[in-house]
Order: sequence, then structure tokens, then C-alpha cells
Amino acid sequence: MSQAIADLRHEHDAILAALQILERMAEQAARGETATADLTAFLGFLREFVDQCHHGKEEGLLFPAMSHAGLAEHGGFIDELHAEHVQGRALVQAMAQACTPSLQAADFAAAATAFAALLRTHIAKENDVLFPMAERLFDDTRMAALQRAFAEHEEKIMGEGRHQQLHALLLQLKAKYLG
Repeated sequence: MSQAIADLRHEHDAILAALQILERMAEQAARGETATADLTAFLGFLREFVDQCHHGKEEGLLFPAMSHAGLAEHGGFIDELHAEHVQGRALVQAMAQACTPSLQAADFAAAATAFAALLRTHIAKENDVLFPMAERLFDDTRMAALQRAFAEHEEKIMGEGRHQQLHALLLQLKAKYLG
């Protein structure tokens, strides 16, 4: 497996762990036990790590490269995946709205549950279908170029060390909410 695809899969693993935390936060919010600061930090993680970093690599680099290599873009699989990214953004926005000005626990839980279900299905599609396609479409040289582009994207969008800071936040929230 190429390093570019291995990195995306590793990010998927972090996102799947985050979804477990999100579901626990939603359960606790319904009981009035989740701190608003934790919800705000977690929503920041979703926006920065999941959307700007991870989805940014897919939408800005991987999807166009696959389309250029011959995978049909319009009306096809890539459009479906992109539409799911857009749907995920709307659900993150719904979670944020449910936290402001005061927590509306039922609304937050509904959006959180829908987001978790969407992303689990979406990640399975990418892991099981998209990434194997990419491995077949691209030679080693193209994969190495994609990996360099991913690193440049991350440096430009997130800055040095931010990826690690977000992983540390995830570990803190995991310890607090999942034990």
C-alpha cells in the first residue's frame, strides 16, 4: 500500500475513534453532563481535522487526480463521495447551532447520530472501494507525488504541528469520554 493511501486510512481510523467520542458526548449531553467547552473543542476538531485536512486532501487532490486518470467524475462515484462531504458539513453546522447560545441536547444528539452514521458508511466506501481503485490507477511515481501534495496541503492549511495537536485533543477527549 502506498504511503498516501496509508495516511488517508490512518486519518479514517482517527475519525472513527472520534465518532465514538461524539456519540458518547451526545448521550451525556442529553443528561446534561457534557461540558460546552468540550463540544466546542470537538466541533473544532471536526472542522479542522476531518474537513479542512482530510476532506481537503480528498477533494482538492485525490478526487481530481482520479478523475484525470479516467475515473468518471460527474454523476459518478466521486460526486457521490463529495456530496457526502457536503452533507457532513451541514450536520457539523447543525451540531454547532444546537450548541448556541445554549445546548439543545436533542438537536445536538440527532445531528451527531446522523453524522456518525453518515461518516461510518462513507469511510467504508472509501476504504473498500475508492482507495483500492486509487492503488490500481496510480503508479508508484504518481502515488509519491500525491503523498508530497498531501504533506504540502497539510502544512499550508493546518500549519506545522497542528495535526499532532488535534490528535492530542482526540486522545484527551477519548480518555475523558470513553475511559
